Amino acid sequence: MKITDHIEQAKGTLISFEILPPLKGKGIQSLYQQLDLLMEHKPAYINVTYHRSEHVFKKTADGNFQKVVVRKRPGTESICASIMNKYNVDTVPHLICGGFDINETEDALINLNYLGIDNVLVLRGDAAKNEANFDPEPGGHRYAIDLLKQVVNLNAGLYLEEDLKNTSKTKFCIGVAGYPEKHFEAPNMESDLQYLKQKIDAGADYIVTQMFFDNEKYFSFVKACRDLGITVPIIPGLKPIYSIKQLTILPKIFHIDLPTALSNEISKCKTDLEVEEIGEAWLLAQSQELKKAGVPVLHYYTLGRPHMVSRVVSKL
Repeated sequence: MKITDHIEQAKGTLISFEILPPLKGKGIQSLYQQLDLLMEHKPAYINVTYHRSEHVFKKTADGNFQKVVVRKRPGTESICASIMNKYNVDTVPHLICGGFDINETEDALINLNYLGIDNVLVLRGDAAKNEANFDPEPGGHRYAIDLLKQVVNLNAGLYLEEDLKNTSKTKFCIGVAGYPEKHFEAPNMESDLQYLKQKIDAGADYIVTQMFFDNEKYFSFVKACRDLGITVPIIPGLKPIYSIKQLTILPKIFHIDLPTALSNEISKCKTDLEVEEIGEAWLLAQSQELKKAGVPVLHYYTLGRPHMVSRVVSKL
């Protein structure tokens, strides 16, 4: 079922979770153990992230260095199919620009369609490791909107091979990312919102936000979107904070602010266990306020902390 159909048919705020594929060499059982816990809360769908390949240099026997492509968390498409089969729940694979040319992207979309997956979240993705700026693969997409348009074209039966006849149309429901605190590469919030509006006008069906820890940032973002004529569902993305290091890591990596009240409390902590207690209480308060405000979905970035998220959801 499409995410938009889930939302339209819901009688209240839905729950969804986002998970990471296992590291290469690890089995899927550890992922199932996380999902066994999370599935108790009857999520509407599960997002599965995609991680672009990395280029590493390995020393050869003759002393030279060879550039090798490494993908540390492969298997997004097959994991989505496995989760659908095991738990009878919809899945949303992430589809990124980095690491793919347009033909590989089309092949991935065809495979997802064959698997009966109805939803995709299209993202540009991060720059390759050890590279300051994002560079697409030769023949790949530089911007998320171009990836979005390729999915829209497939939904219309338009493939890269223009001479194909009587083509089958896909039916993907397409999500895009939104940034309540602005994408770090955007010069200002106004221009960032204009870019987002272009994605909606190009055919995106819903928005899921980057994590935030101040609900007022989300409410202001939604209002700004509505004022601009964006009417699609805007799903808040939520993440538990659980370590002292995250006081600096989260702002550095995700370019977000932590509320003063939260950072002050965490600064008093001596252990990560104390931080986890504060983070869980903060996440619960955020979730309760957002649910009371009638958001369509509470989307949790579990990222290795399914027990924290599960305890929060059980109290809603």
